[in-house]
Amino acid sequence: MKEFNLIINGESVGTTDYFDVINPADKSVIARCPKATTVQLNEAVAAAKSAFPTWSALTYEERRDRLMQLADAIEDNAEELMTLLTKEQGKPTKGFADLGAGFEFGGTLAWIRATASMTLEPQVIQDNDTAHIELHRKPLGVVGSITPWNYPLLIGIWHIIPALLTGNTVVMKPSEMTPLTVLRFGEIAKDILPAGVLNIVTGEGEIGAAMTSHQEIQKIVFTGSTPTGKAIMKSAADNLTRLTLELGGNDAGIVLADADIAACAPKIFATSFINNGQTCAALKRLYVHESVHDELCEALTNMANSMKTGNGFDEDTDFGPLQNQEQLNIVKALAKDAKERGANFLCGGDVTDESGYFYPITLVSNINDGARLVDEEQFGPILPIIKFSDVEEAIDSANRLQVGLGGSVWSQNIEKAQKIASRLECGTVWINNHAMIQPDAPFGGVKDSGFGVEFGEAGLKEFTFIQTVQTFKS
Repeated sequence: MKEFNLIINGESVGTTDYFDVINPADKSVIARCPKATTVQLNEAVAAAKSAFPTWSALTYEERRDRLMQLADAIEDNAEELMTLLTKEQGKPTKGFADLGAGFEFGGTLAWIRATASMTLEPQVIQDNDTAHIELHRKPLGVVGSITPWNYPLLIGIWHIIPALLTGNTVVMKPSEMTPLTVLRFGEIAKDILPAGVLNIVTGEGEIGAAMTSHQEIQKIVFTGSTPTGKAIMKSAADNLTRLTLELGGNDAGIVLADADIAACAPKIFATSFINNGQTCAALKRLYVHESVHDELCEALTNMANSMKTGNGFDEDTDFGPLQNQEQLNIVKALAKDAKERGANFLCGGDVTDESGYFYPITLVSNINDGARLVDEEQFGPILPIIKFSDVEEAIDSANRLQVGLGGSVWSQNIEKAQKIASRLECGTVWINNHAMIQPDAPFGGVKDSGFGVEFGEAGLKEFTFIQTVQTFKS
């Protein structure tokens, strides 16, 4: 059985303690992962701090060259990395609409190359006979990255690349559920990036907690649950550590009476069940006008019934397992509550294969606000469909929860849809689509879905502080 190592100061580092990584498709142990100590974390932070002056002194062009080399090296190792993704996360090698491991890997390459092409130029505030004043963006120092298990490689890239491009160095902790792809990425990166620029430590909650309270880490970037995000805020407060928090969502989509159901249904299905529903910005609550409700339910059910859930390495698998037992238990509990409330299960709803953490694509109608399946983020392949008659009710329902990551409006009347979209309390709103993100469009949440943004120029700025340079001419 393969053992992986930590990446500290450009070296592969072993540990005395390891933990098992589980394949969610068959519950087998696929590898032993190093369990870092706080001493090793401190060594990683010290290495990042030591590397910072030299790395930050490079130009954007010089750092960009290294990151583009990294993208090329990652591409050269495509097969191995995608295989690791399927083994530890469960997503199919291809899957429905090719939204599996290949999708995550392709997104990883696209994000590295697009982000590395960006820059933050000085901004001239004043230039006259009295003074020349410029606004400069300076790197913060050591950035701590804590990532989740749903997109281990891609979300890691979202954290790492803008931090490195802007001149910071990084200490990263991937989820203990899916650490292997990130550790292999680190092995590749250590031969391209200078020692100490990127360090990867793995372990359980105590390592993450030690990072968030560490005096030598200037910023924490976290993607994960709202409760953990709030705990990080408390831990980081004593050091005034900067934060970017992309937390839980329970995105609502509103389908208006004039929506083109034939055109909308495939997009709604794909964006609800992308990565088996294990996506922060997936469509998780679907509010449908009564006049098109039955038509949309039928279209979605037909698609669901054509899908196969199974091992991600099987060629005909569309959707793999949920990543872990705890998440499967959450989905089962929400389904149980919906059944007890008399909801109508259009398809799915019962576990028939217990060899892995499998749950079928499930659609639920005759359900309302207040049900757990509607009010709580399911993060799995089960979608509640709520009928409405008055669009004002749908807007109120979409906004009633204390989350605000994404939302969508579906209509052929773009002007009307835009007006409704502007009233949704969320960081990103889509019209006639959902969960579509790209490297140059800022993305982040409001309310309990966090604060700060990723992607684009606004995302780069999150990894910098402002230095105002004032030059007086007399």
